[in-house]
Amino acid sequence: MTEKVKEIFGDRGPGTPGAPGAPASAPPAPAALAAKVRTLAPSMTRSMQRVAEAVAGDPAGCAALTVTGLAELTGTSEATVVRTARLLGYPGYRDLRLALAGLAAHQQSGRAPAITTDISVDDPIADVVAKLAYDEQQTLADTAAGLDTVQLGAAVSALAGARRTDVYGIGASGLVAQDLTQKLLRIGLIAHAHSDPHLAVTNAVQLRAGDVAIAITHSGSTGDVIEPLRVAFERGATTVAITGRPGSSVTQYADHVLTTSTARESELRPAAMSSRTGQLLVVDCLFVGVAQRTYEAAAPALAASYEALAHRHRSLPR
Repeated sequence: MTEKVKEIFGDRGPGTPGAPGAPASAPPAPAALAAKVRTLAPSMTRSMQRVAEAVAGDPAGCAALTVTGLAELTGTSEATVVRTARLLGYPGYRDLRLALAGLAAHQQSGRAPAITTDISVDDPIADVVAKLAYDEQQTLADTAAGLDTVQLGAAVSALAGARRTDVYGIGASGLVAQDLTQKLLRIGLIAHAHSDPHLAVTNAVQLRAGDVAIAITHSGSTGDVIEPLRVAFERGATTVAITGRPGSSVTQYADHVLTTSTARESELRPAAMSSRTGQLLVVDCLFVGVAQRTYEAAAPALAASYEALAHRHRSLPR
């Protein structure tokens, strides 16, 4: 095994965190609450959004309120408050209040305030770099905080044992689809990325039980991605959706849903930029998880691919 392979995998065998059958995900940690609100808010009803925005905006104040008090503050009902707490991942309002108290303490610990990431047309390039770097970091942190590791583990298990994997994505999501399939190919797995909707559907028809189909769509409503996933689902393949909208149309055909952050957008930072960062983190998690599960075959395959390309990276003689 080459030193490069050891550097990527660590010189040890596969692990099995997040495998199917593991305990259900724990409620989000207090620091993850704001990320959870940003991710789920677009799929909430307006009344639930008011509750979510209130608890994320003033965790200390809301932590001091009873369920009745928070309902009155947000102009909603006690039932809406409880439903919002559960949608955010907490068993009930009492658990949400504890998380709010923890978040308030975290915010009062002296952490530096976040910089604004709104980019103006006349911003100096140094400010653009700083703002984009901060926003990328926030997107990664939010995606990691909201990622369901039980769902991730189940998707990894399906990929590790798949006869074949098809990945669907259009536009920027198509680039992420190509990234995942190239990684899987490097460790000896059969994988194809499809950005042409006709080819995607005609290939999905050939899938069956034991195969995996992955749809990547930030909005969750891209018809050219949903259609092949539906066909794969109906053919019996294991289906995975990577999306920023956990309640969107694509999820009705997904056995496993992996949620990315719903990052803040601006005129100069469209959704295609912000969504791509979270999607790349998720596909990297999938790849590393599969490499761990298939380590005995993956490590030699990756070493062979490095060796096959090594001569292309050597400096030409002067």
